[in-house]
Amino acid sequence: MNETSPPLRRTRVKICGITREEDLQVAVAAGADALGFVLWPGSQRAIGLERLAELSAQVPAFVTRVGLFVDQEPALIQQAGRYLDLLQFHGNEAPDDCRGFARPWIKALRMREDIDVTQAASRYADASALLLDAYRPGVPGGTGETFDWSRIPASLTKPVILAGGLTPQNVGEAIRTVHPFAVDVSGGVEHGPGIKDADRINEFIDQVCFSHSQ
Repeated sequence: MNETSPPLRRTRVKICGITREEDLQVAVAAGADALGFVLWPGSQRAIGLERLAELSAQVPAFVTRVGLFVDQEPALIQQAGRYLDLLQFHGNEAPDDCRGFARPWIKALRMREDIDVTQAASRYADASALLLDAYRPGVPGGTGETFDWSRIPASLTKPVILAGGLTPQNVGEAIRTVHPFAVDVSGGVEHGPGIKDADRINEFIDQVCFSHSQ
């Protein structure tokens, strides 16, 4: 790389909704940077604390263990935090609800029509990143739907994790359009809720890598 070339930048990948050992191992082998575990019982991909402990013990060094919560009790979050590296708040949590767990955290924003992302970024200034997801009334995430990526303000300084309907077929375009810090996928690499497809995981991560070579 010569002195005038821009620095190389790699988009990180989070595979969310891990419920099985074999899926965890496939995601790690494929090069996932982070694995997501859903602790909200309203999800079809939910796991409990005992299962979280079993799965998190199999995650190797340098792969981030992320726990997803939706307006849940602090005591549960505190317990789960023993097995996690990063907390993801996907409900209506205020900034104060996200602090105090001795773990870095990210805040998910559902991209409803009236949301002011810049204002939200200021409100959640302590967050390590903002996760931007599609909006469907009454559904806190995992809709399998995309949103209009042009609605993401170019002026955002907070790292953006792009979620919502990503698949091996559209993730390359998403990265070239949004230039996110990371992408987050769950249903787009599954046979069914919580049952991952090894080929789709590998193809998804391959497409992320390929997008950087274009």
